[in-house]
Amino acid sequence: MAIDFRATKPKAWEVEKTVDGIKALFGNGGLKQSDELTFKAPKLAENGGSIPITIKSSLDLESIALFQDANPRCLSCVFSVPAGAIIEYDFRIKMRQTAVVTIVGKERGTGTLYTASKEIDVSIGGCGG
Repeated sequence: MAIDFRATKPKAWEVEKTVDGIKALFGNGGLKQSDELTFKAPKLAENGGSIPITIKSSLDLESIALFQDANPRCLSCVFSVPAGAIIEYDFRIKMRQTAVVTIVGKERGTGTLYTASKEIDVSIGGCGG
């Protein structure tokens, strides 16, 4: 069953900085790097209005979120992951300027937070810029 994160974690959708968004959505747990949680995105986005993102993981995650500090609100999206699901999500985001994009996955059962990040250079802003 999908969780309405806008209703259950409204503060996460209001903050500007990724570190604050992660705390608002997931609490104060430490973040761990893992080769089992990855994402692909272009190093240079010609058009910030449509940046392709692919997230993959072999971990048993209950949710995955994407954060970026390019826009006025850092949280771009959150996915509820059904038990046993194959995690391979393709979607697009908008960014108005160059910034670091961070994904965080919460492991089912343990609550362990895994993360990966990379900088995306934006040549033409996609949020009215």
